[in-house]
Amino acid sequence: MMRPQMPHRPDQRPEEPRRVPRSRAVYAGLVVGVVAAGLLWRSGLIPLPRWLSNNGGDALWALMVFIGFGFLLPRASTRMNALLALGFSWSVEVSQLYHAPWIDAIRATIPGKLVLGNTFHWPDLPAYAVGIAIGALIEWKCFPAGEARAARINSPR
Repeated sequence: MMRPQMPHRPDQRPEEPRRVPRSRAVYAGLVVGVVAAGLLWRSGLIPLPRWLSNNGGDALWALMVFIGFGFLLPRASTRMNALLALGFSWSVEVSQLYHAPWIDAIRATIPGKLVLGNTFHWPDLPAYAVGIAIGALIEWKCFPAGEARAARINSPR
């Protein structure tokens, strides 16, 4: 009579699946692609309903922030990058309530307007959450190794 085999001995760890690191080159390309999509989205060349034009552009901006955190923190978990991106995006939006000559001068430039915006608009907050959630879901589905890598790196030994 044969004994059933255990998947692994108690003194051995089970074989871990192959992990693929988050590639900064891929994430840099994704940032450029999302920025291009956002500029095209807001250009008026694509006929979109007004609410989709406004909120979709905001969601793309937040998606770019999420991807940017993936570039800057390649070992962080998807959840951590999503939370950082949400905090950053909402902080930028809330900062638009502050008006001083020096920051309004920055916001008056094209890069300042694209990065900082200029007017607080509360519906932007859920639009940012939607853009970040889409990015996190895509990363979890397409690049699941990021979660496994972060769990392995952050686990106590």
